[in-house]
Amino acid sequence: MLDQVVNYLEGIDPILAALYATLFTWFLTGLGASLVFFFKTMNRAVLDGMLGFTGGVMVAASFWSLLAPAIEMSAGEGFTKVMPAAIGFFLGALFLFGLDKVLPHIHINFKEAEGIKTPWHKTTLLVLAITLHNIPEGLAVGVLFGGVAAGFDGATIGGAVALAIGIGLQNFPEGFAVAMPLRRQGVSRFKSFWYGQLSAIVEPMAGVLGAWAVLSFQPILPYALAFAAGAMIFVVIEEVVPETQQDKYTDIATMGFIAGFIIMMSMDVALG
Repeated sequence: MLDQVVNYLEGIDPILAALYATLFTWFLTGLGASLVFFFKTMNRAVLDGMLGFTGGVMVAASFWSLLAPAIEMSAGEGFTKVMPAAIGFFLGALFLFGLDKVLPHIHINFKEAEGIKTPWHKTTLLVLAITLHNIPEGLAVGVLFGGVAAGFDGATIGGAVALAIGIGLQNFPEGFAVAMPLRRQGVSRFKSFWYGQLSAIVEPMAGVLGAWAVLSFQPILPYALAFAAGAMIFVVIEEVVPETQQDKYTDIATMGFIAGFIIMMSMDVALG
């Protein structure tokens, strides 16, 4: 089945392939959000385990799918070879840091809003928080598909598919993590689902943009891959990991992280 998907994506326009892949990740976000129709409350242990899994996938994807190919395709030796990845990684983290300080948002625990002051409802702020964090995920998929089409060494269609699957898998708990707290705050089931799936709508947009940018400006690919990795690691350290440490289920979150890392690493090596 996966071989058929890979073969199909190899034969179509890379921007269209990036769109299909990120629509898949968006779909899994909606699937996770749909759990709100079947559960009335959110089990904290399950949430922390899912968030840990999300962090593990994102960290593994950042290295195996993004940083390693960025370094491999860069010219030169020694420090010269690693500089594009280092610069891109820093810029990606800096970009998310800037958005985090400017864009109004609130985290899953609803404790305190961040960014500029706004009268917006907490529901909107929570969706904005997850939306903000989905930008680098969509960008990463799009950039990798663009790199494959451009013929860069280290960028493979199998690796791009593995990244899309990994991000889709960790988007499932993200959809759940948005929808269930909203439901707990008294939002209707349908609205909770709607906001949960809506948080990933930026992924197809970012994916198409990433693929187009790489095809249009091919020398930026190593920087773009590392940029996405830096943004994803910022999300893990600033949001995902701290959120898993708010309750007594830190061990469950840690094992979820390990499981997510192993699954993403295995898929990338097997398919890439």
